Amino acid sequence: MSYQAPLAEYRFLLDDVLDLGGLLAASPGSTVDAETVATILEEGARFVEERLVPTNREGDREGARLTPSGVVAPSSYRGVYADFVAGGWNGLTFPSEYDGMGLPEVLGAVLQEMWQSANMSFSLCPLLTQGAVELLLRFGTPEQRALYAKPMVSGRWTGTMNLTEPQAGSDLGATRAVAEPTETPGRFRLRGQKIFITWGEHDLAENIVHMVLARTPNAPEGTRGLSLFIVPRRIPNGDGTPGEFNDVRAVSIEHKLGIHGSPTCVMSYGDRGGADAWLVGDLHQGLAAMFLMMNRARLSVGQQGVAISEVAFQAARRYARERVQGTDGGTRVTIAHHPDVRRMLWLMKSQVEAMRLMALDAFRSLDLSDRTHGEDKARHERRVALLTPIVKGWCTETAQEIVSLALQVHGGMGYVEETGVAQYLRDARILTIYEGTTGIQGLDFVGRKIFRDRGVAIGELAEDLARFFDAAPPALAGRVPSCRRLLEDLKRTVIGLLKDASREPRLAPSVASPLLMAAGTLLGAAMLVRSSGRAVALGEPLLAIPAGALLAALASAGASWAVVPWPGSCAPLVAALSAVRAGGG
Repeated sequence: MSYQAPLAEYRFLLDDVLDLGGLLAASPGSTVDAETVATILEEGARFVEERLVPTNREGDREGARLTPSGVVAPSSYRGVYADFVAGGWNGLTFPSEYDGMGLPEVLGAVLQEMWQSANMSFSLCPLLTQGAVELLLRFGTPEQRALYAKPMVSGRWTGTMNLTEPQAGSDLGATRAVAEPTETPGRFRLRGQKIFITWGEHDLAENIVHMVLARTPNAPEGTRGLSLFIVPRRIPNGDGTPGEFNDVRAVSIEHKLGIHGSPTCVMSYGDRGGADAWLVGDLHQGLAAMFLMMNRARLSVGQQGVAISEVAFQAARRYARERVQGTDGGTRVTIAHHPDVRRMLWLMKSQVEAMRLMALDAFRSLDLSDRTHGEDKARHERRVALLTPIVKGWCTETAQEIVSLALQVHGGMGYVEETGVAQYLRDARILTIYEGTTGIQGLDFVGRKIFRDRGVAIGELAEDLARFFDAAPPALAGRVPSCRRLLEDLKRTVIGLLKDASREPRLAPSVASPLLMAAGTLLGAAMLVRSSGRAVALGEPLLAIPAGALLAALASAGASWAVVPWPGSCAPLVAALSAVRAGGG
């Protein structure tokens, strides 16, 4: 198993498409320049290729283990995590006042993609820690930030997100964990159980800081009664060092299809009377606070789809170039010469390119929402909110196709563990599930992102996509008309949905997931048109730009979406819903 960070692609996107230089110039007090960025990328690539990649296969084979003294991570992770912390990699995007580097999110996202490609199981730990830090900096008290922020920014302490319970699943309103107030204001005793807690316990860091949703006595029913609490594994001393162990422990870890190196824990709180917990934010506003961490995690999981697709593509390309099989004109050739193998490789490559720019563009909007004011800020916030379910849903679903194609390119050798591609297939499967299934992303996309503002944000996105198509180079002239038709289909569908959904409540949830995937396909094509236009403007030949396969698929789709079996107008959606009703669904 191997991986090489695509540095040339990153530099092209950051410098020539996403205007990283403009973001750096707009960052208050930033001293980072293009040379520093290049150094960060090169050092990041060196770290993942030399140190992190070798742990992926080892961690998958060894797995995390539950021992009498607690959960133990794969042995190869320990030294690498210590080097990760010592190198300052965990704090790239956090403010300098907390010992971070204050870099733009879009640059941090590129490093995050490298880590996830190299070892997804390992990289889930810093991914969740960074989300917990974001939550703490936004909603924590000054005292909480002073106590927890620096060790978490550095990675010396890690963070988790505790939502799900056995009886609740995705229905957080059914949460039963209870936090009872003590005589000390803001301090509670928490009891309950949480499941599917990624990196809930391990031996890599000094301390683990859990962000836990629970309800207080006599709280309102449902999600309105949830509050958010900090529950450290070890209660900090007054000087900030880890103190005595809290009443929280992992009682089991899951035996999973993939991500074996990442411990997925069942956490028990309060077995000895109650875990010490501290309220974060306002009482009964826990879900609103937790959504900050959840939405950040959803973007990052979408990017995991990009990352595992990239490393699976690299494996397939490498194998296709090495595997000799068949002939061409009587000469023995590698399978990379076979047209159908080339088709699969180009489809994988083009989809990875589309996914990557889509995800990085969302992180760029996140940066802009922090660096602008007034209506500009509101517009970027709407864009981040709109793109989050698309990035999470479309990129992770597309990743399933890409890793499957990687196995297909390997043929029978892909189905055995020795080549390593089977691990990518196993690891990728969780991506469409955790942090909200694709169905949940579809409901979020339609219900919260389209209906809530009556189509304002998606209308703004449609305007930007039209501009990308207007700026397309002449070499894409034959394909852009199909993209324009698909854009018009999307607009008509949204208008029809807004009009008809109030009369038929089941219409929107019935079509939410297909609409999300359709929007993702169109957005992916627009990203390729956008990057192709920039590359042509820089003098690159279009033949070298991996835009052809996905755009060709769109062109062949005519007036229909490439990935869903219905045209863009609303009439077939209503007919489909009628069929569901007739069938008793």
